[in-house]
Amino acid sequence: MKTTACIETLFTEYPWEKRFEEAKKAGFDYVEFWSWEDKDLDQIKKLAEEAGIGISGFNGDADYSLVDPSHKAPYLEFLRRSLEAAKKIGALSVTIHSNALGDAGKVVERYEDLSDTVKICSMYDTLKESARLAEEYGIACNLEALNITTDHVGNYLKHTQMAAEMIRLIGSPKLKILYDVYHMQLNEGSICDTLTKYIDTIGHIHIADAPGRHEPGTGEVNYPFVIKHLRNLNYTDRVGCELFPKSGTEDAVKAIMGIFA
Repeated sequence: MKTTACIETLFTEYPWEKRFEEAKKAGFDYVEFWSWEDKDLDQIKKLAEEAGIGISGFNGDADYSLVDPSHKAPYLEFLRRSLEAAKKIGALSVTIHSNALGDAGKVVERYEDLSDTVKICSMYDTLKESARLAEEYGIACNLEALNITTDHVGNYLKHTQMAAEMIRLIGSPKLKILYDVYHMQLNEGSICDTLTKYIDTIGHIHIADAPGRHEPGTGEVNYPFVIKHLRNLNYTDRVGCELFPKSGTEDAVKAIMGIFA
């Protein structure tokens, strides 16, 4: 397994330009971040190369939703631009979601006027085209379900099963799940059983303890056991640390690295 630091939430004690170097010094293999439109991609590529750290990825969607059939064309156009940005800086993946997210991750539109049939069919249809684009660019798209209890009330994709079954139906090597332990602990629990059942569909993992979204050891998730279970499943992809340090990045990094020891 390779470790990834989300530098939107970790190393925030440092200026943006220093976070790449600090993540490398702390022992991370990759960095990841959220949006790309508001950043200097040439600078990011340079900073990562100078620090000797890889770029895992960033969010590949913005103001558009998979579940809205009227959004298909603009969703795919923005995704194409995101994949081009990923290729430019050497990122391995982009993350995609069922609903557009606004400030602080708030779901922009819940689409309560649309039936589940329309939402599922629209998501499947647009995901098939998203997979085709991902294959064209050679960059993975990772579909992420989100918690609906705390951070993303009203998000349509909330369970691993729906995401995994859709990924299996489409059958693209470049379309996988981003399994976020924090989100899924809040929504469904059964972390290790779920990982066992759907490990073939998982291309990226996020960790943060629950409740609170802080570092391992601050909540109810037994992260040393989860990491051991992933090793037993022969999971070799990235584990991203998208969490908010309870006191500071230094203490959070000690807790993070401790679960991989």
